[in-house]
Amino acid sequence: MARRALILLEGHRSIGLLYIKAAQRLGVHPITLSADPAQYDYLAAESLEAIRVDTDDLNALIRECSRLRATYDIAGITGFSGLDESIYATVGKLCRHFDLPGPNPASIEQCCDKFTQRQLLAAAGIPMPAYRLASDATEVESAAAEIGLPVIVKPAVGSGSCGVRLCRNVDELAEHTAYLLAGETTLGSSSRILIEEFAQGPQYSADTMGNEVIAVGAADFDCPPLFVVRGSIFPALLTDDEHKRLADVSLSCLSALNLAWGPANIEFRWTERGLVVIEVNPRLPGWTTPRLIQLAYGIDLIAEHLKLVIGEEWDLRRRHSQTAAARFLVPEGDGVLDWIEGDSLAVAIPGVADVKLYVEPKTPIVRKGDFRDTMGHVIAASPSHAETEAILQCAVDLIGWSITPFPTLGEQKQSAAPSPLRTRAVDAS
Repeated sequence: MARRALILLEGHRSIGLLYIKAAQRLGVHPITLSADPAQYDYLAAESLEAIRVDTDDLNALIRECSRLRATYDIAGITGFSGLDESIYATVGKLCRHFDLPGPNPASIEQCCDKFTQRQLLAAAGIPMPAYRLASDATEVESAAAEIGLPVIVKPAVGSGSCGVRLCRNVDELAEHTAYLLAGETTLGSSSRILIEEFAQGPQYSADTMGNEVIAVGAADFDCPPLFVVRGSIFPALLTDDEHKRLADVSLSCLSALNLAWGPANIEFRWTERGLVVIEVNPRLPGWTTPRLIQLAYGIDLIAEHLKLVIGEEWDLRRRHSQTAAARFLVPEGDGVLDWIEGDSLAVAIPGVADVKLYVEPKTPIVRKGDFRDTMGHVIAASPSHAETEAILQCAVDLIGWSITPFPTLGEQKQSAAPSPLRTRAVDAS
């Protein structure tokens, strides 16, 4: 009998290895297909099978999977979205080709286009901020005038807050529009720009699987005019009525976007006029969310997602109830990281579940205004919201770092040594 294998398109620095481990626990052999396997450190560190292939080329992927079927019983195919999230639509197409369980590729594609997503949600009567689509600076200026400043300006395709900015006046609007049109984001030039009303209020997220709301958390992106994640917590502090409202709107989103298979993540703001949908992501979120949900409820979303992928029965029942939260370490300036320490002290605190640093000394720190700015995280869990927040604060207080700012042009000429910028993790509660 051929060995069962799981095909993974590309990888992920925060949850990639978690998928690998979950696959191994389920008795399937993980094989990664990537345009550049070397970018995922865990593949070499764990001596995992990886094959170089152009993951933007569907026919090349079909040929490679067909070749692998001569040796393996391919139990399922899944993958990890990049900044443009197109890889998950490719996963769906491969699953259709090989008659395996998977997401609807057409649903994924229309959801990943933020303007199309907005149109579908609006047609279903789902509350959301006012929005317009623009293709040049004149259209952006006109759309902002119609909506009213301040506005959110972002690429119509993308993720991780890349290229997203709050524009509070006409100068910021013009500057950021030029930035997007010039292709300064990692996605290249964007001739399709989304302009949205600035929805102010607490941010929440719902994580779903199939047609079931699994968890509702709260997040903090309080770093205007940019949107860099500072922290998140599960469960969110909501009344029963508020939780029901959020869950009902979540299910309405899934219905409107035809996302009835697999995981999804829905972001909200609770504004003065009520709950509004900021974005629907047709995938399992990365970073710390799966870990927080497992700590809070005992549900391993990654393992349960893989069971769905390989055609086994899943189990989304809650096994316990705790409060789990993450705090991200965010630099306050650019420069060279002299040192970062305290992680070994922080992880020893009772209730701290994980401390991870993403950077090493001598790393250049150049803030981009999105998820890539974070330098690490701390995760804690306890029976109560207040206790978890207190544990987190104690832990992050033990972590410190020093960043020497890059010299200015004048300082370079004078060969003056800049003074270090010393900072600590900020409170994201």
